[in-house]
Amino acid sequence: MTDENKYSAWIGNKEVTEALVTSYQADALTATLNREEPPFKEGDPIPPGWHLFYIREVVKLADTASDGHPKRGNFLPPIDLPRRMWAGTKATFHRSIHVGEKINKVSTIEAVTPKVGKTGNLVFLSLRHEINGESGLAVTELQDVVYREEAKQGSVAPMPPSPPAKAVWSRDINPSPVLLFRFSALTMNSHRIHYDYKYVTEVEKYPGLLVHGPLTLTLLMDLFRSEKPRASLKTFSVRAQSPLYDSHNFKVQGCPGDDDKTAQLWAINHEGKLAMSASAEY
Repeated sequence: MTDENKYSAWIGNKEVTEALVTSYQADALTATLNREEPPFKEGDPIPPGWHLFYIREVVKLADTASDGHPKRGNFLPPIDLPRRMWAGTKATFHRSIHVGEKINKVSTIEAVTPKVGKTGNLVFLSLRHEINGESGLAVTELQDVVYREEAKQGSVAPMPPSPPAKAVWSRDINPSPVLLFRFSALTMNSHRIHYDYKYVTEVEKYPGLLVHGPLTLTLLMDLFRSEKPRASLKTFSVRAQSPLYDSHNFKVQGCPGDDDKTAQLWAINHEGKLAMSASAEY
């Protein structure tokens, strides 16, 4: 079977997960983001994007792989490349989700695409998530995940681009191991690259603990929420550009569009290079 079709049987595979939107989880995330806000109450809307912290895959400890992720071959295909990274997402918000609401997520594998890049073999996995609640569809999310080969000795990562615009909004972020641990706990993410220094440096050969892509996404959305508190967010799209590590602070930044309906946001590393780009429509 060729690389082009070895994973074709997995396209269309579906998984359904359910959750109850509790105030505890929203309050825990509020505290992790250092926001000064009153506790959430029954019926309160949660901010756009916070559905991420409710509908998570929960597997037995015995069903996790050596990297801490769930073993492949159940919902996700058994892609035989060791490094798995979140690459980006586009979320469309149809309505608010409220504390006390029962929600479910229908996840579908839309594409599995093998490629060869500058760093070797790659496989791109495209997922579609539909988050439904008691009043119907709330969020549609298109997510990309990339699988890579192990880093080759002496290989040099490509230089990331510069930020797309001059920042009007800016916030300094300290990606401490405590922050990374709390985010892993809030999202039931046991991938060891975010908390196990020995594993991430000796096995996956990264220079330090990696900042979760969804954490950077959450920080960008939180910056937008702080700067545009009355905006009704319609879509939010992000693309990972280069990794961030716990060894250096980074910045989340942005600027509003001239039309007052859009905004650009981004994260930059300690050298001022782009780590993540984002766009918001409201």
